[in-house]
Amino acid sequence: MFFIFVNLISCQKEIKAKPIDKKAIVDSTITVFEKKLLKNQIDSVFKKYSFNGSVAIFKDSIELYRKNQGYSDFKNKLEIDNNTIFAIGSVSKQFTAVLTLLLSEQGKLNVDDKVSEYLSEFQNKEYKDITIHQLLNHTSGLNTLGGKLQFRSGSDFFYSNDGFNTLGKIIEKISGKSYHRNVLELFKKAGMAHSFIGTQFEGNNFAGAYLGNEKVFEKIQNMPKRLGSKDIGIPAGGILSTIDDLHLWNNALYSGKILNTETLKKFTAKSAERHHPVFGKMGYGYGIMTNTEKPDTYFHSGYIKGSPSLNIYYPHTKTSVIILSNIADEGKGKNMIFKPHVEIKKITDAIENTVVQMEGEKTTKTTVKM
Repeated sequence: MFFIFVNLISCQKEIKAKPIDKKAIVDSTITVFEKKLLKNQIDSVFKKYSFNGSVAIFKDSIELYRKNQGYSDFKNKLEIDNNTIFAIGSVSKQFTAVLTLLLSEQGKLNVDDKVSEYLSEFQNKEYKDITIHQLLNHTSGLNTLGGKLQFRSGSDFFYSNDGFNTLGKIIEKISGKSYHRNVLELFKKAGMAHSFIGTQFEGNNFAGAYLGNEKVFEKIQNMPKRLGSKDIGIPAGGILSTIDDLHLWNNALYSGKILNTETLKKFTAKSAERHHPVFGKMGYGYGIMTNTEKPDTYFHSGYIKGSPSLNIYYPHTKTSVIILSNIADEGKGKNMIFKPHVEIKKITDAIENTVVQMEGEKTTKTTVKM
């Protein structure tokens, strides 16, 4: 009996109460708050606009919100799911920018180099002073390749697909590999197994692009092959991807797994100003836009006929917001097409500001106690 009693006392001595992790409790509370708020508010956006597409929000590796609604194939009523592959339009530009910057890290080019050093079509009076930097942030003055410049290079902003398609040519010339091979290697580096370029895609699960609405619609023909056409171009807008692959991309890119710290700063730094037709006044880096006010945000929209998209990353909380769709009513104009995207961004901007404030107050209280 005495032996049992001694053993019990011994066991009790070994049982120690674990210290309460107050930070984990607060973080968990904030996450629950975010999830509830996002569900209520974004679900209402889906309902309000009968949104056809996918929306997902991740805080680092934690899924805060995800919803798929509508069809990837309207005629055959095939529903959108987590594996649906969308055309992402100009969200593609950040991949081209990163490929360019990777070459600069290897010492194979400098962003301040003149394009004429690499491409003969720029060796004329009109184009001779255009730099790679100016192509990356749309300050070259270039509109259509071969046409007259909109302004003196470096003096203003003019959004140019041909500028990014030119970067694609530079990437091919310097690397000695096709743009396709370069970008596939980049996808692999980021762990993106379900991303492709439009001209090489032969798989399933692609969301066909449509004009109109769920009742009256017209399918865009020759998708996604048409993304390689002269008026679009793969480096400017020809990548196909999924919600989960873009989430992987954001995490890999902004955590420094793709570019080194200094190069990533160049990529995100505001080096130009854009007056976006839908999102208003924005800072512009290299194939990426930034908010002019809080919260700190890196994002880019994309539009290929019938496929409006938006990819957002909030660096402070490591949060990705990805919105992909495959139908657009062009008769109502771009502002209406992107209305759901704009509303969701306003919601997530507001929540990000609140969370940053809550985390700031948490840090202040912890510091005061110490």
